[in-house]
Amino acid sequence: MAAAIALTSGAQPPTSKVGYITYDEARPIVEALADVMPAELRAASSRDLASIWPGWVARRDAEIRARLVQGDEDSLVNFLLFGTSFTSKPRITLEDLARSGATHSFGSDHSPEANAFFQIMQTRAIDLIREIGAPADNERLLFARRLLERKGYEIKTEAGRKRARDYLISSLGRMLNEHASYGRVLESARLLGDPSAEFAERSRLYATRGLSSDTSLLPNFAIERALSSLKAQGALAPGSVHRVGIIGPGLDFTDKQDGYDFYPQQTIQPFAVIDSLVRLGLARSNELQVTTFDLSARVNDHLHRAASNARRGIPYTIQLPRDAQGQWKPESIEYWTKFGDRIGAPARPVHVPVGLSDLKIRAVRVRPDVASRITPEDANIVLQRPELRADQRFDLLIATNILVYYDVFEQSLALANVERMLRPGGLLLSNNALLELPGSQMHSIGYETVVYSDKPSDGDHIVWYQRAVEK
Repeated sequence: MAAAIALTSGAQPPTSKVGYITYDEARPIVEALADVMPAELRAASSRDLASIWPGWVARRDAEIRARLVQGDEDSLVNFLLFGTSFTSKPRITLEDLARSGATHSFGSDHSPEANAFFQIMQTRAIDLIREIGAPADNERLLFARRLLERKGYEIKTEAGRKRARDYLISSLGRMLNEHASYGRVLESARLLGDPSAEFAERSRLYATRGLSSDTSLLPNFAIERALSSLKAQGALAPGSVHRVGIIGPGLDFTDKQDGYDFYPQQTIQPFAVIDSLVRLGLARSNELQVTTFDLSARVNDHLHRAASNARRGIPYTIQLPRDAQGQWKPESIEYWTKFGDRIGAPARPVHVPVGLSDLKIRAVRVRPDVASRITPEDANIVLQRPELRADQRFDLLIATNILVYYDVFEQSLALANVERMLRPGGLLLSNNALLELPGSQMHSIGYETVVYSDKPSDGDHIVWYQRAVEK
């Protein structure tokens, strides 16, 4: 998941070679976590581990990338649930799901509420399949059509359309049942009465789930608050940030919290981080370089197009919807109001569809000199990293809602890669609790808890990890 965004004039920095983590680099993790290693590694003798490591890494990389397909399927289900561009039916809300009981018993509850929800979803699926059959240039519908075709669903016949609808409803059931199981895991952790244990459980919750690229605005508010605290503590000095890496910039497809489908797809975090760093005086706009890392070709292609457009003088416009009934905290609303004021100017937002009358929206037109410097690269942070000279290493790395998709062993491999990407004293900001193994140069030095709204559990716990300064 990578992109380089420089606010300086002139040529972009050259793309770095991306390489796999070697066995020698991973050895301390293998030895410390022998009991929780993947079965293939546990089955090997210690003398054979070095020889089988390259093959295991390559196979595991392919397996992780295959999880993108299920993540795309989850995005399609969110589109089915919350989209408004393909149907006249009202948008499903999280409250609707809770009232229907579908999040706890999809497919087994025959209550009137559950049956009504099922009928609504059948109608929405019919509408979506109809529009997928004639997608024109709608990028979400085109994505949905390609995904269905890859899965072997033909929509040119009535029988094919029915199979596709059944697939959508089945995928919805799978995803809702998964979320119910995640809820049970978190509830069990909460009952222990140990917030640290609950946070640790939450930090690896999606270790077997598909890799989703969906994103939203408010995690970037938590990042800004964390950066402000780091500045106040002296961990980041004014003007000290020159190189930033963002692991998984994401793509706003139809996120269940505050994403919608009536505006073009967009990425937010690369621009949000630049905006915050400049606002806080931690970076100078004429010196900053930002590199993002993503596995998804869909995300990288989007960033390629944004950069190409910007080089022709076309700005990048970000739409910022906010549900006025969403119970946002005043400080969250303030962040939404000022977002983008350091990287662009206010723009005319897209028209809000009928039926979303409670939605407020503003838009920001990001300057081409920002967007034109985006250079996407493909990298799997768990197993890969760019090979950097000392003067190319990062001052700051950001990883929100990324490492939650991996178990402790793979999180530890990712942290080892992060360590080698950071300069001594450099920082990683993540909303995950990461294991600090003996011998690691990465150590947590603080955290910031940010609550977005009055809704339960609506917020983030940002931890910052620092690479030790070499003596």
